[in-house]
Amino acid sequence: MEKMISICGLTCSECPALIATQKNDDEERRKVAETWSKEFKADLKPEDINCMGCIVDSDKLFNYCKICEIRKCGKGKKVKNCAYCEEYACDKLSEFFKMAPIAKTNLDEIRKNR
Repeated sequence: MEKMISICGLTCSECPALIATQKNDDEERRKVAETWSKEFKADLKPEDINCMGCIVDSDKLFNYCKICEIRKCGKGKKVKNCAYCEEYACDKLSEFFKMAPIAKTNLDEIRKNR
């Protein structure tokens, strides 16, 4: 699979939810739900693990991605991801980078090479 970078800069193509969805693997969904429930102190069920990536227009989108403010902003501005935004890096994104520095690395690389 081609590398898919989300709007915020995470690598969707490496996400366990996307991988389980593409394989249509219920056992993988169960494992991801169990792991993420512990990690994020949430009550996730295998049916919650169904996502084709935040840049794709699909009904199959992980619950958080449906409400993600960064995703909403990028979709509203019709940018492939935040690296293509004139306001890069905004306050929302800068805050997110504190939790996910790899996202900044990915987006900086895209900006450098676009």
